[in-house]
Amino acid sequence: MRDTAISARTDIGDKRLLRGFSYVNGKWTSGEAGACFAVTDPATGAHLGDIAALSAAQSAAAVDAAQAGFPAWSQRLPQERAMVLRRWHDLMIAAKEDLARIMVLEQGKPLSEARGEIDYAAAFIDYYAEEAKRPNVEGVTSHLPDAEVELWLEPVGVVALITPWNFPSAMLTRKAAAALAAGCTIVAHPSTETPYSALALAELAERAGMPAGVFNVVTGDAPTVVEPWTKDTRVRALSFTGSTEVGRLLYRQSAETVKKLVLELGGHAPVIVFKGADLDRAVAEVIKAKFATSGQDCLGANRIYVERPIYDAFCVKFVAAAKALTLAPGMEDADLGPLMNARAVAKQQAHVDDALAKGARLACGGAPADLGPLFYPATVLTDVPDSAKIMHEESFGPVAPITPFDTEDEVITRANDSEYGLVAYVHSQDPKRIYRLSRALHYGMVAVNRTKVTGAPIPFGGVKQSGLGREGARMGMQEFMDLKYVCRDWG
Repeated sequence: MRDTAISARTDIGDKRLLRGFSYVNGKWTSGEAGACFAVTDPATGAHLGDIAALSAAQSAAAVDAAQAGFPAWSQRLPQERAMVLRRWHDLMIAAKEDLARIMVLEQGKPLSEARGEIDYAAAFIDYYAEEAKRPNVEGVTSHLPDAEVELWLEPVGVVALITPWNFPSAMLTRKAAAALAAGCTIVAHPSTETPYSALALAELAERAGMPAGVFNVVTGDAPTVVEPWTKDTRVRALSFTGSTEVGRLLYRQSAETVKKLVLELGGHAPVIVFKGADLDRAVAEVIKAKFATSGQDCLGANRIYVERPIYDAFCVKFVAAAKALTLAPGMEDADLGPLMNARAVAKQQAHVDDALAKGARLACGGAPADLGPLFYPATVLTDVPDSAKIMHEESFGPVAPITPFDTEDEVITRANDSEYGLVAYVHSQDPKRIYRLSRALHYGMVAVNRTKVTGAPIPFGGVKQSGLGREGARMGMQEFMDLKYVCRDWG
């Protein structure tokens, strides 16, 4: 592997967080014959370093390690597992600035957003350190004479975690903390575009006293690493965050071994703004919902429906706010950073060109910026017809389509006309309308007059083709546990 440019950074104090090897069975592991892949800075295109690319055999060996580590970890007192998680959390908070800067370099998001993600990621560990102590045996009134009935929650075993590039720390801790608290052991595969964040968390987990084999991070080509896990009967659950297309593939691959699946897939969030809403607040919240993480968020606002009497006023204010957003490399902490790769830029342009060809109007943006090949400015399209691709396909970027509506029933129908069902946003001051919309929208989560809804205590997830299962809350830990029914007669 080549020398790493990232290790030369003077603004990252703890160089031991900069790991270029996989972490398997408590050891830092290189690829066979030195196999590796390059990681680049999306803001500059600079080579950050090379990361070990493990083979299918090495990936299977990680399952061996996790299986070997499972009995001791699952049999530990919950309080003891909680103590390890607590130390991991505290080390993350202490390393917050270094972890945030590592994330900016490989992912590109503004520095303040990266700092926020580290807090968010650590919050899941903090939460599940407490939840680890709570899955109690539950007594049930017996339906049989002279029988005693109990329900037990037990860890499923080895869990495979596959995490995306847009939230490289939070998506790992949200899954891993829940599984570890439940008593499971882990094999995790981070995106090849953002592996440094996951490997830094592995370094901190080791310092926290995580036993060998309990928490394994396997880097490399996704099909090579993950396919052995889908076929292995010892991997009893798989949790994935990413596109619906890949989620369907993992679903099929896992069918033969009948795994428990937690799939957090794509989104195509509608925003519905009714007349009578606080217009300034609605604009500010929709700006956040659309442009956080440069629009690269499954919760991102993808279709903005505004009631016709306030449509023009909303558009004027929204366009002004979008034009005011700054664009720069993440370390400069602007409002938007670069997109992750050239495919993302091409998709934004294709959606813009298609919408304009179908009659939409370009209010601002609409072409790559001159800061570098992966920079795309905040873009607003108005009068976007429902036939435009962006009204049906997840954009995953900073292009905001706005369209008017006339009636409540009409907008509910249009908002529900999607294969996705992750989150919907509603802005209204009418309590009855809020209730009706909250019931009528076919989405796993509904946010009313606000944008931020996620956090460790809430069950995150969608319906339809936005996924299966929930992450966060007690339900997030129960996804990695089996329910055992015991019916006992003392004789």
